[in-house]
Amino acid sequence: MKRITVLLAEDHMVVREGFRKLLEAEDDIEVVGEAQTGRQAVELTRKLCPAVVVMDIAMPLLNGLEATRQIRKAIPVAKVLILSAHNDDAYVDQAISSGASGFLLKQTSAHDLSRAIRTVHKGNGFFSPSIARRLRDQKMPVGGGNARKEMSHLSSRELEVLQLIAEGKANKETAAELGISIKTVEKHRQNLMAKLNIHEISGLTRYAIAAGIIESSVQFTIR
Repeated sequence: MKRITVLLAEDHMVVREGFRKLLEAEDDIEVVGEAQTGRQAVELTRKLCPAVVVMDIAMPLLNGLEATRQIRKAIPVAKVLILSAHNDDAYVDQAISSGASGFLLKQTSAHDLSRAIRTVHKGNGFFSPSIARRLRDQKMPVGGGNARKEMSHLSSRELEVLQLIAEGKANKETAAELGISIKTVEKHRQNLMAKLNIHEISGLTRYAIAAGIIESSVQFTIR
C-alpha cells in the first residue's frame, strides 16, 4: 500500500513531535519532513514533494497563510491542511483564499487529524466541525473585513516584507532573509505604506495582526 507522504510545518518542537508520533501510528501515512518556519516549509515542499502539508498559521519568518499560497503556486499537487489554535472567521477565510484544502483546530483528536489528511489527499475539503457548521450556515466566504480587501492589492513580496516588519526585523535583517538589497526592502516598505495609507511601523504591525498575517501573541519590537 502506498503511503500518504506528509510534511509537518510547526514551529514548536514539542507540538511537532506529538503530531509525528500520532501519525507514525497510522499504517497509510508517512511523515517525510518537518519545518520550523514558513519559508522552510516552502523549500522542503519543493524538495520533498509531499502529498499533504500540515501547516500551522503562526509560523515565523513567513506565516502559514503566505507559505500556503506559495506552496500551492509552486507545487499545485500538494494539498495543504491548516492547523490553528484559533477559529476566527478571518483566519478561515484567508486559509481558503490561500488555497488550503482544510482547516483544523489544534485541539483536534488524533483520529480527526489522520482523517483530515486522508480526506484532503483525495481532493476533498476538511474542516473542524464547528468551522464546517459556520461555513454551511453562512453559505458564502467568511469575512476578513477591510484589512482583507486591502491585502488583496499587495504583492507576495510585499506580504513577506510586511510580516518581517511586523515581527520586528530591521531592514538589514529583512534584506538578508529575503535575499534582496536594503534599498529594495525600503522600496517595498514605502509601497506598503502608500497602498495601505499607513505611515508608521507600529501601524503596519497593527495592520498585520488585524489581517491575520501574524497572530497577536507573536512577540515583536517596534523600531
